[in-house]
Amino acid sequence: MTGTPLLSAQQDWVRTGSNLADQRIRLAAADFKPVGADPQTPLLKASFDATLMSDLANAGIFDMVSKSLMPTATPGAPAEINLATWAATPANASMVAFGALSTTNGRLSVYGWVFDAKNPGSPQVLGKQYNELANQDNARMVAHRFADEIIARLGGGVNGICETKLYFVSARTGSKEIWVMDYDGQNQHIVTRLGSISLSPRVSPDNSRLAFSSIGKEGWTIRMFSLELGRPVNFPGGVAGGSNLSPAWSGDGTKVAFSSSRSGDPEIWVADASGANLRKLTAFHGPDVSPTWNPRTNSQIAWVSGRTGLPQIYVMDQDGGNIVRMTDGGYAISPSWSPSGQFLAFSWNRKYGPGAPGGQDIYVMDIASLKWIQLTHDAGSNDFPSWSPDGRHLVFERTVGGHTEIWTMLADGTEQHELTHSGKNFMPNWSWK
Repeated sequence: MTGTPLLSAQQDWVRTGSNLADQRIRLAAADFKPVGADPQTPLLKASFDATLMSDLANAGIFDMVSKSLMPTATPGAPAEINLATWAATPANASMVAFGALSTTNGRLSVYGWVFDAKNPGSPQVLGKQYNELANQDNARMVAHRFADEIIARLGGGVNGICETKLYFVSARTGSKEIWVMDYDGQNQHIVTRLGSISLSPRVSPDNSRLAFSSIGKEGWTIRMFSLELGRPVNFPGGVAGGSNLSPAWSGDGTKVAFSSSRSGDPEIWVADASGANLRKLTAFHGPDVSPTWNPRTNSQIAWVSGRTGLPQIYVMDQDGGNIVRMTDGGYAISPSWSPSGQFLAFSWNRKYGPGAPGGQDIYVMDIASLKWIQLTHDAGSNDFPSWSPDGRHLVFERTVGGHTEIWTMLADGTEQHELTHSGKNFMPNWSWK
């Protein structure tokens, strides 16, 4: 995003709060050196090299050295790297990631290092070794793991997101089912096969269960799917009466909030993760939907209420008290609470109304000050933001010309990338780890 000094100032507090504010480290990711003559090695090395480069470029904290500016020699071990050539023009690298990759007897071996090019006397920052079955998926997985190690080591101890997953709804098989993909859009595959309409997937903090809403003979119910067992499991609190929609996990995994019209108006309800101990939190005329917990404290819930007419974002304590309205007008929906507890992301049409030129865009608001920044501009209708566990990224859906796809961006609105390209894909949810 470019623009006025005001926009830049707004971006600054988002960047500071999302760990994107520090000056980017200039990092070179050398192609790894192939070792041996196994015919699998070139293919797996190509997957590894491409994945590692993409992961580090997506991290939001590095200024990546272009491959065309790197020295031509491929170092495979510490004794083979000439740091002076990497530190000098044109590479001008501060850090260098390099290593060797081989396949032998169906096993993939990877040795990776990160060296500080500006500290030749004591250069090693990181050294790792990986050994897995030799296949494409494991070549990508090892690259993800090495990238996450680099990101954590050089990025202030904040864990990387390269092994996280994105859950979403897709209609590409003819019915709306829950799907999952890697954080970078790779490895897309179906999770549920209910042959119905399933919406609003939310994965549990320990990645063991998926909560979502689905329509069946009992109407709209909150369903649970065990990712460990590969099948639905019981959640009795999500069944009884009315429409039950938009589940949300507490950060400690012990509770699920959702919207239910079992008592008349749609209200926010909370149950234990087992579905027991159900209780109603809201009681006001107008729909209350789309809860999201403060994952840092588990003591607050943001949600959408239509109690004053058009939907607005509110925050309340987990017992339903201390209600505060966050948005000041327009049409505000789909809140998502950042891992730090500092920000809410949501979809907002600030100029909503007959003849108004407004669009549905993604915004981020600082909870304490109510300051906000608009992240998407002039690009279709944008909805359902979800935070990455490192707080540096958002995933969201974008509809342009009747086509809805999943996109990601950094938390300041920059580096927007489309992840899905076939079928209608929507309502993404980022895994907690």
